[in-house]
Amino acid sequence: MSSVLFRGGKIITATGIFDGEVLTKDGVICEVSLGGKVSGEAEQVINLEGKYLSPGFIDIHTHGAGGVDFMDRTAGSMEQACKMHLKHGTTSIVPTTLTSTKEDLLDFLRFFNTVELKRDAMPEILGLHLEGPYFAESQKGAQDPKYLRNPDPEEYMEALSCTDRIIRWSFAVELPGADEFLKALREHHIISSLAHSDADCSQVMSAYENGISALTHFYSCMTGVVRKNAYRVAGAIEAGYLLDDLYVEAIADGCHLPDHLLSLIYKIKGADRICLVTDSMRAAGLPDGEYLLGSLDGGQKCIVEDGVAKLPDRSAFAGSVATMDRLVRTFRKHTEAPLYEVVKMASLTPAKLLGIADRKGSIAIGKDADLLVFDENIQIETIMVRGILIS
Repeated sequence: MSSVLFRGGKIITATGIFDGEVLTKDGVICEVSLGGKVSGEAEQVINLEGKYLSPGFIDIHTHGAGGVDFMDRTAGSMEQACKMHLKHGTTSIVPTTLTSTKEDLLDFLRFFNTVELKRDAMPEILGLHLEGPYFAESQKGAQDPKYLRNPDPEEYMEALSCTDRIIRWSFAVELPGADEFLKALREHHIISSLAHSDADCSQVMSAYENGISALTHFYSCMTGVVRKNAYRVAGAIEAGYLLDDLYVEAIADGCHLPDHLLSLIYKIKGADRICLVTDSMRAAGLPDGEYLLGSLDGGQKCIVEDGVAKLPDRSAFAGSVATMDRLVRTFRKHTEAPLYEVVKMASLTPAKLLGIADRKGSIAIGKDADLLVFDENIQIETIMVRGILIS
């Protein structure tokens, strides 16, 4: 594996942007010099010509891209979706499921056990995120209601024994059996997240005390302030703001969260607790039209128009068609966040949520050489994954 020197550009770090040089060797970052020159030599030199050198993006919530869904359950579909995301800067990825039958879920888990997680010219697959099927019907969004159910110990224990590759599980914390489910996730060291939930603020706070770490697609399919018998009751959104350590996902495609909400989330939560996620479906990277949300044999019809996927009756969004570079571009445009903090939300913060910040998420000595070169408009020109140049 060759050594590569990046020079003549702006290095995006977790604390700011600096002129400098970065040297990679044997798949890792071996030297970083801010404001000066590295001491080592390289077999290849890339002149950044004033452009940015950024850590690679980490997408912890995506269902597919490039015309395929991860639940299509083929090696080709997995590769096709990952390669589309890689083109847009995603160097590490967490494939995500949709609600389905128990049999389809177990079939997918068995298939996922056969997937090679690290391949040349591909994002590193960090593990699996299960979204559902334990959701509140009142907050179903684009999840197919016929598959929604309460946590079933027989089902989830079979899933947990089927694979050790589940790293996140999103569910509604207020459902009957959710406390026992949350305990099982804790015991298996799986990150738990609230999603598609009718829980109020107190219920979320209780779940937080018992181990949930994040709110999946913040604002989407969760409660805010409501009136109950004339009294206002705070919801999951307010809990997300009150609990400083709780991570929130932000689909910053310009559709799911308008500019004022993006600014509010950033003002209160800050870059250290916001994870930019695509929540992308199979149409990401493709033109408008009709697509399936979910697998080819069990998905729902949806339409893509105006830069977002919707159910045919336009009653709800059906995931996004965003890529990570678009999220960074949009968040930066619609808020006053500096670029280095927006990049942090797409790299170091998700790495911290997943517990892999010791090897991913920032430009630092000893970390994986997952790097991007892009211009002022976040147009990506060069991609490096674990020290291998892709473009």
